[in-house]
Amino acid sequence: MLSTDLHTALQNIFPPEQLYTDPVDCYTYAYDNSKKIFPPQAVVFPLNAEEIQTVVSLCNLHKIPLVPRGRGTGTSGGSLPEQGGIVLSLERMLDIITVDPANRVIVVEPGVLNQTLQDTIKPYGFFWPPDPSSAAYCSIGGNIATGAGGPHAVKYGTTRDHVLGLKAITGQGEMIKTGCYTTKGVVGYDLTRLLIGSEGTLAVITEATLKLTALPAANAGITAYFRDLTNCTEAIVKIMSLTQLPSALEFLDAGSLNLIRHRYPDMLPPDAHAMLMIEADGTESEIQHTIVSILNACKTVGLIKAEKTGNTAELWKARKALSPLLREIAPKKINEDIVVPVTALPKFLNELTQLSHRHQLKNVNFGHAGNGNIHVNLLINPDDPDEVHRAEQCLEQIFDLVIRLNGTLSGEHGIGSEKRAFINKEIDQPTLTVMKAIKRLFDPNNILNPGKIFP
Repeated sequence: MLSTDLHTALQNIFPPEQLYTDPVDCYTYAYDNSKKIFPPQAVVFPLNAEEIQTVVSLCNLHKIPLVPRGRGTGTSGGSLPEQGGIVLSLERMLDIITVDPANRVIVVEPGVLNQTLQDTIKPYGFFWPPDPSSAAYCSIGGNIATGAGGPHAVKYGTTRDHVLGLKAITGQGEMIKTGCYTTKGVVGYDLTRLLIGSEGTLAVITEATLKLTALPAANAGITAYFRDLTNCTEAIVKIMSLTQLPSALEFLDAGSLNLIRHRYPDMLPPDAHAMLMIEADGTESEIQHTIVSILNACKTVGLIKAEKTGNTAELWKARKALSPLLREIAPKKINEDIVVPVTALPKFLNELTQLSHRHQLKNVNFGHAGNGNIHVNLLINPDDPDEVHRAEQCLEQIFDLVIRLNGTLSGEHGIGSEKRAFINKEIDQPTLTVMKAIKRLFDPNNILNPGKIFP
C-alpha cells in the first residue's frame, strides 16, 4: 500500500483517469512479455514532462520505486515493478510534435507506437529503421529504453543509430536535453547513446528527436532451403562477406520449420532442415546485382533450392508467428537474444545443438543471422523441477559459449531482470563500478527501476 501522504499527494495532482490504485486496475501493469507478475501499488499516466517531474520528485521524497513503462512488450522483465511502488505508464504521451522532411527528422513523445511513426512518415518517403516484431504494439520510448533492433538492423543498424537527441527527467527530477537536431554534433558527452538501452534506470524519456531514412525505391526477397544446419551457416558467412549487404537476413532452424509446417503445411520443402529469408533493397539495378550475388553465395553442397520471390508477405507472417507458436511445444520458453560474430555462427549453432541434446531439452532457434543475433528458445515444463534445473544449467553454458566466441548476452531485448545474474560474464568489475557510479549520479536515491541490469 502507498503511504497515506503519498496517496493523498497523487490524488491532489492527478484526476482519477490518470491514477490507478485499485489492485484490479493495477494488475494489467504487473507483467510484461516475460510472463512474470509483480503488482505495483499504483499506476500513474502522465500527459507531459512536468507531470513526470512531479511524480519523480514525490518518489524521491517518499523513497518509493518508480518504474517507467511503455507497452509492456519486452521479454527481459525490464518494466516489472519487482519492488512494488509506482508504475509510470507513458502510453498516453502520444503527440507527434514535429515532422520535418527537409531535415529528415521527426520529434515524438515516448508513447507513440512504432507502427504509428512508420505510417506517419511513409507518405513523405521515409521510414524509421528499427522494426522489432512487436512494431504494431511497442512504443518509441520502449524501443529507446531497450535499444531495439529487428530484421533490418543488418543493413540499417539498431535504435542507437537513429536517435539524434532526447529530453528526459533524471532520477533526481531534473529535466535534461541530450544530443541535437542535426546529424552532426560533437558538443559535450554523448548522453543520448548512454540513455538508449538504459532500461529506465537513469532517466524517463519525455521526447525523442529521431533521424529518418529514405524508403528504398524497390525491394525483393530470396528464400533459400538447406538440407542441414552446417551448409546453411556456411551460406550466411558467404552472404555477409559480400560487398552488397542484404537489408534482412533471417535464419530458421529445423524446429522453426516444423512449427511453420504445422501451420502452413504446403509452404516448405519436406527435406528442408534450415532456411534463410533474405531481402535486398535499393534501386532496381542495385537489387538485381545483389540478388545474383546472394543466390551464388547460397550455393553450398546442402542447398535444396534458392530463388527470388516477388512477395514475401506470407513468409514474414509465418516468421513473426514463430514466438507464439512455441507454446504448442511446451508451456514455457526461455528466450535469449544472444549475438556472436557472424563467422562464429557455425560453431555456436553446432555447440548449441550439442548442449540441448546433452541436457535433454527441446530447442528452437531463429533470428537475425546477418547480425549474428540468434533467438535461442529452450522449451520446458515449469512444473517439472528436474527439467527446470537442466534448463538453468544449459542456459549458463550457452552464455559461457557466447562469451567464449566474443559475443554478447543481448542484442536487442536488454538485460532487465532476466539476465542480470549473468552480466558479470560479459562486463568486468571495474567497468561495472563505473556503470554503477553513473547510475548513482543520475538517480542518487535509486528510485528509477531499481534492481534492473545489475546483479
